[in-house]
Amino acid sequence: MNEWKKVKLGELYEVHNGLSKGRQFFGTGFPFLTFSNVFNNWFLPDQLESLVQTTDKERDACSIKAGDVFITRTSETMDELGMSSVALKDYPNATYNGFTKRLRPVTDRVNPRYIGYYLRTPKFRGQFMAFSTMTTRASLANNDLLNMEVELPSMETQHRIATILSRYDSLIENYQKQIKLLEEAAQRLYKEWFIDLHFPGHENTKIVDGVPEGWEKKKLHDFAEVVMGASPKSEFYNNEKQGLPFHQGVGSYGTRFVDDNVYTTSITRLAKSNSILFSVRAPVGRLNITKNKIVIGRGLAAMNHKDGFQSFLFYMLKDRFFMDNIIGNGSIFASISKVELLGQEFIVPPMKTIKAFESFASKLDKKIESVDTQIRLLTEARDRLLPKLMSGEIEI
Repeated sequence: MNEWKKVKLGELYEVHNGLSKGRQFFGTGFPFLTFSNVFNNWFLPDQLESLVQTTDKERDACSIKAGDVFITRTSETMDELGMSSVALKDYPNATYNGFTKRLRPVTDRVNPRYIGYYLRTPKFRGQFMAFSTMTTRASLANNDLLNMEVELPSMETQHRIATILSRYDSLIENYQKQIKLLEEAAQRLYKEWFIDLHFPGHENTKIVDGVPEGWEKKKLHDFAEVVMGASPKSEFYNNEKQGLPFHQGVGSYGTRFVDDNVYTTSITRLAKSNSILFSVRAPVGRLNITKNKIVIGRGLAAMNHKDGFQSFLFYMLKDRFFMDNIIGNGSIFASISKVELLGQEFIVPPMKTIKAFESFASKLDKKIESVDTQIRLLTEARDRLLPKLMSGEIEI
């Protein structure tokens, strides 16, 4: 590794904070980079689907350009702090959220793809544990960030490393697109049947006060079992797979299945496999699914349909809480109590209609789970290779 040099981030980038606005400004306007986008993507998505109303001054101050690095600066748990995502192109008129920091290049010594992979290595991520602090939320100071060191080989070596790792990401991206298409197909059918009311047999069904005959208004507790989370004390957490996986509720933004990274030996509130995980804070309504039995913290509720119609319940909740990716100044501390959650009212169709939807949607969901498994295998292979390339253990 004679050609590799240790360089402080402050020699390569300047740091800026992001945009903080109230929830009323979101949903229309210009492209917006969410906390979810940064947390879940090593490189920014091709399109930013979230929108926010911004001024010319805000778009200039919080712009997104090729080579910019975005790092999560705050989180409820330490392991979600310092997740990075790199822009590989300019995003005209876009801004980024106030819960991340932007590192803008001040030199041409760094290949954007290389740094995107490097910042996700366990070695670099570990530095955040040393520099971050825990109050009510984990946080990261600018000076600490800029004093962190990265290892840079020649630009040629950076390019070769990035090319090798990008091949894995291309396959992963293709599988992710398949999952998105499958989810959209199920969500479209849900909307067609239960929102637009074009369900099987709708032609011969009377509509009374906007509700099809035979449909009922029910509260969540009528058809779903709900377990509210409770966080164990910090001394019960570990990363050594002792006990059961633990989830607080702020991770896995925008993804369907949770990753089991933190474990606990304190068995408190449990969610069984295939439970729907519902965030009850920061902000309310984010959805995940667990493949395994897990322990859930105070930020989560675990839900299961009383008759086993998990796909129906998932898409029902997803339709109700469709704005779950928006994180703004007014929503990050939002929460919902158990009484409020169980009292959520829905218009529920007859069992025959639910079964027909479940038959279709559950098949799509099984395909999604299968494709997700392929993504995880590719991700594990890439992640095993990553530190070996970044340390020079594998010469290229």
